[in-house]
Amino acid sequence: MYKKINYIAAVLVLFTGITAQAQITSQSPYSRYGLGNVKQLVLPQLRAMGGISAGVYKPNGYSNINMQNPASYVGISMTTADMGISGTFNNLSQGNLSEKSFNGSLSHIAFAFPVVQGKTGLSFGLMPFTQVGYDYKTSSTLDTVNAISTFTGQGGLSKAYLGIGQAIGDNFRIGANVEYIFGDLQNTSTYELQRLNAVYSREQDKNSVGGVSFSYGAQYEIKLGSKKRITLGYSGSASSNINSTRTFIASQFVRAADGEDSGVSDTLSIVNGAKTKLKLPLTHNFGFTIQKDNKWMFGADYRMGGWKKLTIAGVNQGLQDSWGVSAGGQYTPDISSINNYFARVDYRLGYTYDKTYIQKGGQDIKQQAVTFGLGLPMSSSRYSIYKMNVTAEVGQRGTLSNGLVKENYVNVHLAFTLNDTWFIKNKLY
Repeated sequence: MYKKINYIAAVLVLFTGITAQAQITSQSPYSRYGLGNVKQLVLPQLRAMGGISAGVYKPNGYSNINMQNPASYVGISMTTADMGISGTFNNLSQGNLSEKSFNGSLSHIAFAFPVVQGKTGLSFGLMPFTQVGYDYKTSSTLDTVNAISTFTGQGGLSKAYLGIGQAIGDNFRIGANVEYIFGDLQNTSTYELQRLNAVYSREQDKNSVGGVSFSYGAQYEIKLGSKKRITLGYSGSASSNINSTRTFIASQFVRAADGEDSGVSDTLSIVNGAKTKLKLPLTHNFGFTIQKDNKWMFGADYRMGGWKKLTIAGVNQGLQDSWGVSAGGQYTPDISSINNYFARVDYRLGYTYDKTYIQKGGQDIKQQAVTFGLGLPMSSSRYSIYKMNVTAEVGQRGTLSNGLVKENYVNVHLAFTLNDTWFIKNKLY
């Protein structure tokens, strides 16, 4: 009982911390565009398998939360809690220049529990949706004078969700999430001529977002025997108009001889608290898994997003439609082994590739990564299972062609999963 109380207390502390992280910081110049770097809504367990999700139902003998496809909530057989942290080691390179950085944050909190065993499941939680974090300069020459443009941004969006999954017959499942998307997107750009008493300009644009969207999913199961099955899956998100409040200030400054600002010389434009909309695109995700219960699973996904239609404050963001593929699986040598701990470990491997919604200099910005991880049993009993999931993603985004920036990154995720019978009464005989 004390373990449960301590676990709940830790979860509540984590929940407060995640809610407070309105300014998630990353180091990626590509997060300047659109909504920033969009995160897959999957836990480390699935991220280690390339991020597959559409056809993932119940990959092992314990319950995992797959919020990317809410139809999978039907497979939740015990009260499940999952929380974790993540960190990114990033190396940016452009020509002969390079820069390294590290950023860490609390990553997720999620709960799920069965309503009707094997028929209906519920889940709710909080996940990062996008991340914005960049700070870089570009230079040019205007009438023999150097002109410096500086771009900085921070913030990001999060998703709080509540979802339900329902079985229809023995082989078909459907599900839906109601999601509240919230956060701030802050972007600042400065243009300056490098000479004494030069006038330079600055634009500060902030969108505070808060509104409701919807996602949904379905799965169909084909049994290949008592322990083998193929699961076909689909998930998607609706095109939603999210409320946003915009603040925009365009100003001119004078740089004094000592290099300090002498104050605002003119405010060119100001928008304070304008009520606007952020229009999210329609997205689709198709996939399958084939598995032998409690032994192995392999799957693949194909996804696409209509990001050409993304608008912020009524302005189209000039993006392109995206698509991506993922493949991966996991293997557990002997889930019931008593004497061999490593035989009970889940071994996971995957690959993911995306043509992102960004195109610069005629180049599609692409992203790919090899993923791997372990599901490490911590303790178990008749009524509870504790597991630690460790995942790493080794990948790259962008290219060195046409003077662009290439990012080499290593994402590390650590999550703790609890399966327990919190809401089940013990029977007396």
